Amino acid sequence: VQLVESGGGLVQPGGSLRLSCATSGFTFSAYYMTWYRQAPGKERELVAQISGGGAVTYYADSVKGRFTISRDNAKNTAALQMNSLKPEDTAVYYCNVRWPGAIYWGQGTQVTVSS
Repeated sequence: VQLVESGGGLVQPGGSLRLSCATSGFTFSAYYMTWYRQAPGKERELVAQISGGGAVTYYADSVKGRFTISRDNAKNTAALQMNSLKPEDTAVYYCNVRWPGAIYWGQGTQVTVSS
């Protein structure tokens, strides 16, 4: 199983970024995909989640209305569109997949929101 995040960077407050998570090694469409983030000195927190078929999504209150999670089951990729970014969104963002007995993480991609 491999998860590879990309798309992070430095953006000004109010800006946008789109993160991608390319996956391989498992039946992508069968599993929820989740984005987490971890800011310096803080615990890793769940940001958004999407069901295998894409019909069910969940967002943390802190990002609701600003972030959109999506997936392309034909390309085995998940994405996180982040709009109206705030300095408090600064963190390393990780994608995640899990099933009974296993949990997998990507290496993370840094998002920095600063003027």
